[in-house]
Amino acid sequence: MDPIPPHNGAASRPAPAGPLSGVRVLDLSAYIAGPYGCTLLADQGAEVIKIEPPGGDNLRQYPSTLPSESRAFLGVNRSKRGVVLDLKKPEDHAVLLRLVRDADVLVHNFRPSVPKRLGIDHERLNLINPRLIYCAVTGYGETGPMKDKAGYDQVLQTMTGMCALQGKRDGAPEIVYGSVVDYYAAALLAAGVSSALYERERSGLGQFVGVSLLRSALTMQSARMIWAEGEALDIGRDMRSGGVTGIHPAREGYIYISANTAHFWKALCEKTGLDALAEDPRYDTVRKRAERAADIVPKLHEALAAHSAAEWETLFGDEVPCAAARRIEDMFDHPQVQAEGMIGTLEHPLVGRYRGVIHPIKFGRTPGPEPFAAPALGQHTDAVLAAAGTAPAHPHGAGKIRNGG
Repeated sequence: MDPIPPHNGAASRPAPAGPLSGVRVLDLSAYIAGPYGCTLLADQGAEVIKIEPPGGDNLRQYPSTLPSESRAFLGVNRSKRGVVLDLKKPEDHAVLLRLVRDADVLVHNFRPSVPKRLGIDHERLNLINPRLIYCAVTGYGETGPMKDKAGYDQVLQTMTGMCALQGKRDGAPEIVYGSVVDYYAAALLAAGVSSALYERERSGLGQFVGVSLLRSALTMQSARMIWAEGEALDIGRDMRSGGVTGIHPAREGYIYISANTAHFWKALCEKTGLDALAEDPRYDTVRKRAERAADIVPKLHEALAAHSAAEWETLFGDEVPCAAARRIEDMFDHPQVQAEGMIGTLEHPLVGRYRGVIHPIKFGRTPGPEPFAAPALGQHTDAVLAAAGTAPAHPHGAGKIRNGG
């Protein structure tokens, strides 16, 4: 059969080209790590086809104030076309294998024992398409006693010490909210797949790419994961400077201040009227200031009470690294975010128009196509399959909308 032609519907990828234009990705993953990794590939011009079971990606079911779609799903799955296939049905399984023939990348986040059971393991797909980059996202990796356990962001946070270090000293562990492990895994996925595509240009062959939440969680903590020979294991590994550097109350609101260098410490003292502290040798290093935080912080808080956090942000300017604590909602119209073109307006068949993040990476010569909204469940099933020279053998309960542009 001829290769699948470019999609020319409402969700087409018009010029300009991105560095990954011409690359076709089959995204079988769910939740955040795999899907957002594929979105990062789409941001760079790749054509991403999101393949969901009839019930859809579980992220669609997450709590949301939007009545017709999950906010999380929209944010994680931009610039993809949506297809519904039930891989447990032979006819739909055959459709997937047909799509694999002309794909460059396949991504899934099944546990290691599942792909073989579904007939989509690397060995089988490699026989169909030796140029395929096969990326598996797992919780704990491909080997070892935990390889078949389901992994989730906050489970891995708790397991790998992130929560213990996030909590206060001698206090309870605390979750780092925002799915940071998932998003870091997504970045590793995009980097790993891109590297494998680059290598394929020389060898002509695809390969297996493995990304795990465990590896992501530990890689994020590389600065902590150092144990020198002869060193005691139970030592201070926290990267926080403590004391002056941190979030402090102002007359109104809160402000984060970083004053680790001698230059910034001096500027902070001058701006807040605490010049005497800058000249005191008891506070002339970060370590000394952390050790004597009980002396410094009350004076700093008294000084900060003179202005609001927003006013201090202006007063400190470029001389003291700082930020007034804002709500996420404030970032939609922040002048710096607007100047960077990071927020775009997208059109969804059910939600309507919405604003969201776009263009996370800048490319000077190949900026890539404009993003488009995450797909409704099964929105492009017929269009994609027709272009592939096949069609679903039976209708799926795609539900809300199917077969859109």
